[in-house]
Amino acid sequence: MAVSAFQYGLFQKSVWNKEVDLDSDVIKVMLCTSTYTPNQDTHQYKSSVTNEVTGTGYTAGGATLGSTVVAYTAGTNTLNFDAADTVWTTSTITARYAVVYDSTPGTDATRPLICYIDFGADVISSGGNFTIAWDPAGIISVTVA
Repeated sequence: MAVSAFQYGLFQKSVWNKEVDLDSDVIKVMLCTSTYTPNQDTHQYKSSVTNEVTGTGYTAGGATLGSTVVAYTAGTNTLNFDAADTVWTTSTITARYAVVYDSTPGTDATRPLICYIDFGADVISSGGNFTIAWDPAGIISVTVA
């Protein structure tokens, strides 16, 4: 299965405007169906995200990312954001996208989007675990040039 990760373009604006703090805010990942159409250029807040999945073992709003870390590697000029793998246990879910966002602000209209993952096709769990194994290089990576 081809999996592609994309940073929302306006995430950088949210960082520069101090709307998100990857070190201290609660970062979540939610799952969406294939009928969600991500837009890297215009989607900035959770209120832009539609068609969240429903199903056994899944809670609306998604799961909180555990063991989050922001790290800079001087040798490669790379800034990485990573977390522990995310698992929905004993779940029955069909998802096409995973959307990572900052859930700390008070409303969906002010909760900044960070990135989304396109699984390339619907991924289904049927009474089992739905697992996102984050890339060892990080959920997002930025090279400073």
